[in-house]
Amino acid sequence: MAVLEIRDLYVTVTTDAGETPILNGVTLTVRTGETHAIMGPNGSGKSTLAYTIAGHPKYTVTGGTITLDGEDVLAMSVDERARAGLFLAMQYPVEIPGVTVTNFLRTAKTAVEGEAPAIRAWTKDVKEAMKNLRMDPKFAARNVNEGFSGGEKKRHEILQLELLKPAIAVLDETDSGLDVDALKIVSEGVNRAKDATDLGVLLITHYTRILRYITPQFVHVMVAGRIVEEGGPELADRLESEGYDRYLDPAAPIEA
Repeated sequence: MAVLEIRDLYVTVTTDAGETPILNGVTLTVRTGETHAIMGPNGSGKSTLAYTIAGHPKYTVTGGTITLDGEDVLAMSVDERARAGLFLAMQYPVEIPGVTVTNFLRTAKTAVEGEAPAIRAWTKDVKEAMKNLRMDPKFAARNVNEGFSGGEKKRHEILQLELLKPAIAVLDETDSGLDVDALKIVSEGVNRAKDATDLGVLLITHYTRILRYITPQFVHVMVAGRIVEEGGPELADRLESEGYDRYLDPAAPIEA
């Protein structure tokens, strides 16, 4: 069992106004086999948490700890975090001109595992995963995310998830920009990965629609960089009907 532990985490980001606090004491534990959903309004710090776990240099940790099986994640480089078993599916996947999907996937697998996968078995695994995600086989020869639609980019993220087999996956608004069919396909991919490897999932979302396909055992509400309420799936249902108004200052401006 892998355990990701976040304890009293404080994070800032540099803006034109100087160092701006984003996370203000986040504590959370995710174990393999568990699915956690973090929900909250825009600007609450959800994506900052995701990118801090992954090691984005934009964010500065000013307090607290992140550990994976007791090892200090904050002391690891980005590639060391991936090799340790952490995975981030980005809200806005980047394009990588000049690198084909095939080469990208095999290079990533080699880096994570420490040795190149056997060609025949690897080719079979890639084809099967792409078929399950209803991806055209021609995408394997295209450059990573270049000219991909929003749904195609998200399916490519889940393709990586299924093939790299991490211990803990952080999914940052994987449902954004997806139509109903693409949402179901992507969700099925996450569920397959979880069933195959006992994956731990930290799912970040604004809305409950993805939770109809990926059922969380734990739901956390984040507002102003803090987790303000925790519960089970029933909490997500309540948020669907009530929204986030009861957590917010009625006099504060609404985030754009």
